[in-house]
Amino acid sequence: MSPHILPHLNKYRAWIVLALTGLLIALAPLPSRITTPTERHFRVEARSFEYHPAVLRANLGDRVTIELVPMDVVHGIYIDGYDLELHADPGQTEELIFIADRPGTFRFRCSVTCGALHPFMIGKLQVGPNSLLWRGAGLATLAALAGAWKLRR
Repeated sequence: MSPHILPHLNKYRAWIVLALTGLLIALAPLPSRITTPTERHFRVEARSFEYHPAVLRANLGDRVTIELVPMDVVHGIYIDGYDLELHADPGQTEELIFIADRPGTFRFRCSVTCGALHPFMIGKLQVGPNSLLWRGAGLATLAALAGAWKLRR
């Protein structure tokens, strides 16, 4: 390495380490907890353009049962990525049973036109850990440390 490059590398060494640490946080695989697949049962009430609860969480391999209970008009549920659909009449309960075999976050939405705000009736099925949350927290912590380090200098 030429002697003219070394002073420049030393000057930027902390920033290079910071950038590499950020890449590691953003791209490295997270350790996963091995969990035994289990039964997950969700009762989802549908009314006035919303699902309650709107976020369902399951682990990879879980057997998921979703009970759809429309409270006002006919509603449905379609889970993107799983290509599963279910319809139910008011006062009736219908079940959708499947194995959560795809990791990630999947949107579910009403599959029956139920009124003017129908396109906004959506929810979320999260299968596996929320890695985006942990990566974001790691990067935010790294940014805070970098800011504190820069202020200290």
